[in-house]
This record gives sequence, C-alpha cells and structure tokens, in this order.
Amino acid sequence: MDRKVFISEGDEYLFGQGTHYDIYKKLGAHISEENGKKGMFFAVWAPNAAEVHVIGSFNGWDEAADPMKRTKSEGIYTAFIPGVGTGELYKYLITTPSGEKLYKADPYANYAELRPGTASRTADLSHFTWSDQKWYEEKKGKDLNRQPIAIYECHIGSWMKHPDGTEDGFYTYREFADRIVEYLKEMQYTHIELIGIAEHPYDGSWGYQVTGYYAPTSRYGEPSDFMYLVNLLHRNRIGVILDWVPAHFATDAHGLGCFDGQCIYEDPDPRKGEHPDWGTKIFNLEKNEVRNFLIANALFWIREFHVDGLRVDAVASMLYLDYGKKDGQWVPNQYGGNKNLAAIEFFRHLNSVVRGSYPDVMTIAEESTAWPNVTGKIGDEGLGFTFKWNMGWMHDFCEYMKLDPLFRKGSHHMMTFAMSYNSAENYILPLSHDEVVHLKCSMVEKMPGYPADKYANLRLGYTYMFGHSGKKLLFMGQEFGQEREWSEQRELDWFLLKNELNCGMKQYVCDLLKLYRRYPALYEVDNDWGGFEWINANDADRSIFSFYRRAISGRDNLLFVLNFTPIERADFRVGVPFAGTYTHVLDSTQKQYGGIGNSNIPDQITAAAGLCDYKDYSIGFDLPSYGAEVFLFQNPQAKAVPDKNQKTEEKTSRNRQSGTKVKKK
Repeated sequence: MDRKVFISEGDEYLFGQGTHYDIYKKLGAHISEENGKKGMFFAVWAPNAAEVHVIGSFNGWDEAADPMKRTKSEGIYTAFIPGVGTGELYKYLITTPSGEKLYKADPYANYAELRPGTASRTADLSHFTWSDQKWYEEKKGKDLNRQPIAIYECHIGSWMKHPDGTEDGFYTYREFADRIVEYLKEMQYTHIELIGIAEHPYDGSWGYQVTGYYAPTSRYGEPSDFMYLVNLLHRNRIGVILDWVPAHFATDAHGLGCFDGQCIYEDPDPRKGEHPDWGTKIFNLEKNEVRNFLIANALFWIREFHVDGLRVDAVASMLYLDYGKKDGQWVPNQYGGNKNLAAIEFFRHLNSVVRGSYPDVMTIAEESTAWPNVTGKIGDEGLGFTFKWNMGWMHDFCEYMKLDPLFRKGSHHMMTFAMSYNSAENYILPLSHDEVVHLKCSMVEKMPGYPADKYANLRLGYTYMFGHSGKKLLFMGQEFGQEREWSEQRELDWFLLKNELNCGMKQYVCDLLKLYRRYPALYEVDNDWGGFEWINANDADRSIFSFYRRAISGRDNLLFVLNFTPIERADFRVGVPFAGTYTHVLDSTQKQYGGIGNSNIPDQITAAAGLCDYKDYSIGFDLPSYGAEVFLFQNPQAKAVPDKNQKTEEKTSRNRQSGTKVKKK
C-alpha cells in the first residue's frame, strides 16, 4: 500500500467536533510510506501527556527509541517508524507531567497480543478479498420489520472445543466458520449473534469488559480470519450481529482508564465515571472525542467486517444516571432528574449515522426498563433503534414456565400481558445467555416435573415463543435442551444428543424454525394487532392459550392452541375465524420430538358453524397434555393471487420431517 498516512488540521477539527467517522483510519497503527520508505504510522490521542513514545518488538522495547510528535490542537501524538511491518507487538509509553510512566495498549489497534499478554499488534485490514456481494444485493432495501429474524446467540470459545488437547481448546475463526455454517443451515436460523468478539483480557467477563474496541479477539486468530467467518456466513445467507459494549470498559492498567494520567475516556468523578456493581469505568459521553471513538467504532465493524447488526449492551445503565447506584453514588442532571441527557443524544447520534448510512444494518437495544420510544423515530423523540429486546416478555415467560402446571392458572396474565404493549416498540423475544447463568438454571431445568415433563414443557414454551409477535433469539444449547448452566470454560454438552429427549428437542426447534421461515404470518406483521389475534386469552382455569397469526395476503394463516397442563382435554373445541379446512401442521407431543405420541388429531379438520370463543366457527379435537398444536388455514375472503407452486409444496411438506408435521404412524 503506497500511501502516506497523516493527521491533518481537518482531521483534528472533525475529531474535536465528534464527527470524524473515519478516525480509526488515522488513529492507531497503519501501514504508510514516507520519503520512499515503507513503515508504520502511529497516532494516539493523549492530550494530557508530557511525552509519548512508541515501544515494541521492532525497537527492542527501547523507551527512548521512537518519540512521537504532538499535533497542534487536539493532543494527538504521531510517529512514522520505517521498516515496521505487520504482526509486531507494541505499546504507547505515556509520560505524565509528574513524570509517571504509563504503558498503554493502542485504543484503535486492530489486533492484540493473545492474553495474558497485553500489547497491541500491528495489522493490515486491506488484504482480505470479500465475496459476499450477493448477500448485500439480496437484503438491500428490505424492511427489517417484515423479515424473518431468528437469532442464534453464540460464544465461540465454548460452543465446541477443539479435540487437539490444548489448554483452551479454541477453534480458530476459520475452523469455527465451517462447523457453525453447517449447523445454522441445518437448524434454519437466519442470524448469528456473536458475544465476546472485541478484545478483552478476562475470559470470565464473556467479552463485556473490553480493552480493544477495534480488534477482534486474538483468541481465535487474526482479523482476516474473522473476516473469513463473516464472509462465509454471508455466502450462506446468514446474517451476523455483534454484541457491542459502549456502556462501560475494563479497568485493566493497559486499557482506557486514566489513559494519559488523567481521565479522558471516563469522567473523573467516580459518581459519574464508575459502575460500583460491575467494577468498570463508564464512558464520558459529554466529550466529543469519546462519542467519536464509539460511533466510529460502530461504523468500523460495519464497514471493515461487514457485520449486519449491533446488539447494544446495557442500554438502561446508560440512560439512567442512578442505574445500579445508591443515594450519594450518582449526580443528577442539570434539571435535577436521573436521565442521562448525554446518553440520549449519543444514541440518537449513533442511530442517525448508522441507520442513515446503512439502512440495512440493525441496531438492537438491550433495554430492560419501560423507557419510551426506544425504537421510535429520532424526530419523534425516539432513540432510533431498529429493535429492542423485550425483557418484560422474557421475565414473565420464565417465571410462568417455572410454575407447577396445576398452579399456573393464577399467573395466566403473565403470558398475555406482553401483547398489551407489543405495539409500543419493535421487539425481539430473547432467551439469552443471561437466563442460563448465575444459578438461574438452564432453560430445561427451569421447567417443573420429571425429565419427560421438563422437555414437554420446554417444547410447549418454545412454540408459544415462536407464535408470539416479535423476532426470536435463543442462546446456544437451548435448542437441544442443554441441562447444565452455561460456562465459558467448557463446550456445550453435545453428548446429550445421544438421548432421545435431547435429540427430539433439537428436531423440534429445527421444525419450529422451518415453520417460522416458511410462513410470513409469523414475522411480517410483528409490531401491531394486524398480525396477531387472541382466540381465547382468558382460559385461565385450564391454562390454555389460543391465538392466530395473520398473513397480509390472507393466505397461510396459523392457529396456535397451547395446553400448559399435564391434563388431556378430550373433545376440546376452539373458535376459529373462518369456515373451511384447518390443516394440522405441528404437534409437540409426537415421538420424534421426545413426546409420548398419543395424539390422534386428524390431519385436516373442517370448521363447524356455531358460536365458540366469540367466533362464528370452531374446530374440535382431543387436546393432548402439554400439547402445542398448530393449524394452517386460509381466509376465504382474501383476494391474493395464488402461487402456482404453493399447493404442490404444501402437499409434499406435510409428508416429510423438514419443517411441518410428519405423517403419524
């Protein structure tokens, strides 16, 4: 690369204004050429430093060898060092006005030394050849709210361990790519959400205490290896979402904390600059340069690594000044309230830039309170996120599912409440890693009863989740009934797939995903009542829920009938919206799913006239214990043009295991 990298007055001005969205191409370490000599250009923001030197493997870590020069206004130090190539270790030696020496990793480095080492490593991101153009063409211009989004949340280091006998047992990004693509295609997930990608020193933080915001962790390989992973996922039509952590950062000595002897990334007042519960530092969002660091970082992952979305961690902790703090541990805003005004503006700035420049990229807020308009338009006082995790739904769902089925009737409202506010935001329903750690039990172990009951309950719960309005997210292992809590230190318990219940659970989730992707009724109208209608939301005494999902076309609507007790309901009757035939397409009690296989529901049922559940028609059948039953039906009044291939596809799909009901034997 024959080009000279330098910091201009324009760069300094934009950085000082917080609007230099390419600043990562100037700060950090970049291949450059000066006076015919190739080498590395280094630049770091350290406005309070007395001196800054670059030390590294290329100069024997000589503290006097390579001094840096200070630019005019913003306190940026630069140096060009000829002969330095990629793969070299380095740090910045920062001397404070008092003479203290600080040894800091590069905040803008693209690669880092493998932990427990803490140095940065020079890299070049320009050499990878991308081949995912077709993926971009296919998703261009599509309304994300009307697309199927089923996310597999995954931690690379503990998904599967390498059988090579090494201490960590990590697959490289490239090795992981080959295995995960095959698995996600089999299961029919649309996206993968990767946690712990930005560089972090401590495995047990799961990547939520970051030191290298611009560097894919070296645990699994080089930056180009991570590019290979994203590229391969895209070539197989799988989107990539990264967990992104702008709320706080690690306190490790080589990190951002007290970077040049003073607090330039965090507020010096611990009431504003520290999280007492988490032991982390809080970004000072009142500083233009700090906002620039974070917004440019979001763009960096989108531009340089082609990610399709950012799940923004701990949004609530940023919006509230008193989040996780007691009286005396926080400072009110200028109006005396607890809203973080700088964070509000930061999110609006972030989303206006990201979604304005890349409308096909999603930003997802993990926001756990009732803060209004998280996904609302910025001009309408919204924050501008694409989606919000529905933490309220998750909490109610988990608490309800833990209950003894005979006592669920007293908490019936917990499963219906989320629809009362569903139109307030664009939601994702998350069953994430946070629900299967810290003695919360795995999803299957939350369920009551003997093992067969636990798995029957979980199949039932997942069906409710996939039928409910909102996009979907499951953490790895939940799809096959991982029984132990998740630990980053070991791989998932894949050996469980030798068991009938676990193998059946995996097949059932696979078929749910196929059903979800096959029928637009399950995803194209997720954020208003046009896509969802209760048939009976009030059958508390029997703990039965019935509802249907409507397709815009009127074709291929889906009726859900869910029995959350171990009591069979013979001659059960449910109201239906239209006359005609209702085709049974999914039954959670089938043997191939680990069920008892005693259901005798016909493949097709003709609706009978007569008032039931305030509907003019109804269908009747024997509803099995813990039965999740799904029926396909049409709106006879719909005027949609029929798909000439639809009839043939439906006929064949019902007789195979690949996503709809397998013919009962």
